[in-house]
Amino acid sequence: MAARHLKRGARGEDAAAKHLAGKGYAVKARNWRHAQLELDIVCEDRGTLVFVEVKTRDAAGMAAPADGLTPAKQERLCRAAAAYLSEHGLWEMPCRFDLVAVTAAEDGFEVEHVNDAFQWSPSLRGGNAAWQPW
Repeated sequence: MAARHLKRGARGEDAAAKHLAGKGYAVKARNWRHAQLELDIVCEDRGTLVFVEVKTRDAAGMAAPADGLTPAKQERLCRAAAAYLSEHGLWEMPCRFDLVAVTAAEDGFEVEHVNDAFQWSPSLRGGNAAWQPW
């Protein structure tokens, strides 16, 4: 079962990366890791660094893909983005967090791209700038 879940997730990320590239986004990294933190896709959209969380679910499933973007997950994504910016010296670059919700069916994927899926808020220990989660 786990292998099926991982395969579906990888195929969903492939579909998301293809969708983003088709919209003109330049994919910079996929499955970027730092310690226990991970970013599914990092890309650039007209001078903005975009951290993309990909959520893939089966069409017959009970939960929608976006249901997985919980406040705890958002906090982990912000910590991962901070690590990415530090590692690459990109602190001055504008950033945002997008969600690509992928629904897997037998005949392919339905891809929904949500720009600016969430903002880092002070209640989640964020900073002053809307795009900077630290």
